Amino acid sequence: MTQTIGIIGSGLVGKAVARLAIAAGYSVVISNSRGPSTLSTLVNELGSKARAGTVEEAIAAGDIVTLSVPLATFEKLPASAFAGKTVLDQSNYYPGMGEFRRADLDAGELTSSELMQRHLKGAKLVKGLHNLSWIHMESNARPAGHADRTTLPIAGDDSAAKAAVAGFIEAIGYNVVDAGSLAESWRIEPNTAIYFWRYAPKVPDGVSHEEAKRIYQHRGEPVSPQEARKLIDEAVRPSPIGGTL
Repeated sequence: MTQTIGIIGSGLVGKAVARLAIAAGYSVVISNSRGPSTLSTLVNELGSKARAGTVEEAIAAGDIVTLSVPLATFEKLPASAFAGKTVLDQSNYYPGMGEFRRADLDAGELTSSELMQRHLKGAKLVKGLHNLSWIHMESNARPAGHADRTTLPIAGDDSAAKAAVAGFIEAIGYNVVDAGSLAESWRIEPNTAIYFWRYAPKVPDGVSHEEAKRIYQHRGEPVSPQEARKLIDEAVRPSPIGGTL
């Protein structure tokens, strides 16, 4: 039976997840805070395997539910609707944006995904598909066995949920390594070695702005499972915690 991915958020990240999921044979139900009527153009572009829904409908339909939304919006998520659901948390803590800051996150008392899990009490939350841009999420994806296939990390506290999320990420074009628990997910958060820039192409000094933009659209050099494991194991917790877009 075809699995369904429920997508919370229809911005650039949510759209990238939808395109990758559909290309891999999944159905998607995509939602946003403005309602299904605002998603008709997107759904038409995505094709017959996509439909729009309310946030609650996307949660109910999803075998896996992705949080393709800013962390700052976490309290707006309908926590009770997530009970029993496997949730892929793509959010990141960006205090440098000036819109959302918490002392417990700044102090390292918990990770951003532990905060999300605390809000979604009945969910089985897995951190993943969060550490590269929407552009590189699509440009880096490769089929299994491809020489240029790269590796992404996940973290979580539920082994079955991690297995389900790993299967999804593998299906859409990536190898997967386990970075540990949600408490250990700081190892794959902003400003760590496996975050963002490792998946982007190197832009040479001295090129024009337009040329830099063109180069940036391409994939980064692939990360092997062995390199990903080394980057995770050798990670040092950033100080200050969090990043900027």
